[in-house]
Amino acid sequence: MDDIKIPERRQNSHKGTFGKVLNIAGSPNFSGAAFLSSMSALRVGCGYVALASCPSVLQAVASMTPDIVLVPIKQVKNVIKNYDVVSFGCGFSTEAPAVLMYKSIMTELAILDLPVVLDADGINLLAKFKKIVLPDKLILTPHPKEASRLLGRPVEDILDNPEDAATEISLNFKCTTVLKLHNTVICSKKLNVYINKTGNSALAKAGSGDVLCGMIAGFLAQGLKPFEAAKTAVYLHGLAGELASKDLTEYSVLASDLLKYVPEAIKTELINTYNYKNFNRTLEN
Repeated sequence: MDDIKIPERRQNSHKGTFGKVLNIAGSPNFSGAAFLSSMSALRVGCGYVALASCPSVLQAVASMTPDIVLVPIKQVKNVIKNYDVVSFGCGFSTEAPAVLMYKSIMTELAILDLPVVLDADGINLLAKFKKIVLPDKLILTPHPKEASRLLGRPVEDILDNPEDAATEISLNFKCTTVLKLHNTVICSKKLNVYINKTGNSALAKAGSGDVLCGMIAGFLAQGLKPFEAAKTAVYLHGLAGELASKDLTEYSVLASDLLKYVPEAIKTELINTYNYKNFNRTLEN
């Protein structure tokens, strides 16, 4: 598809070639969000993903996978400069300690000029503290209720005019906006609009947005610009939902199932659109 761009994979490469993501996510009741958003960045090709969170979340995620590097949340400011992209907010919190952490990290990110994906509680915190200095390469991924908080307008207004809402968010916060709907609306910082057509009701499950957040961060880490990364991730996320529902039905797909079908979505797109010349060799090896 012409509107998306899957990064090329150089054979002469190492993990640093494909970028490093620092995912600041999770809280005691939401370790799943931290896991899903970290793993999905790896699934789209990112070379290195670290999760910064509280001890209970790090312990839970360590029991789920050996693939994610674990960083105690108190060490974030010391290590953040070592990463190419930061994702913030999946399953985080809006309680007082989280507010202090948010303000401190966002100030640091604005100085470092790193690409940042704000999702979930990252967006809810932004809605409360709109005057904070924001990074230049920012992606916001609100669902309609989060968008209503950002704009101070009823959810019904967002649903009635999603393109206008996405454009207004991009204009107000000088960011790329991913307004998550059945047909997700993506608006660039320059106010270019793309409407995604992949996906189905299989994606209407808790955790699906966490997977998308990680996918966007993973593509940013591989060098895609914010608008490109958002379009590519949203398209493949929807395609993964379609492929998963063929096997599992739209009723039974879980967010964790998407991690298994994102590779199938990438494979499908590479074969159908890119005529991937190395694909057969990849299969053989």
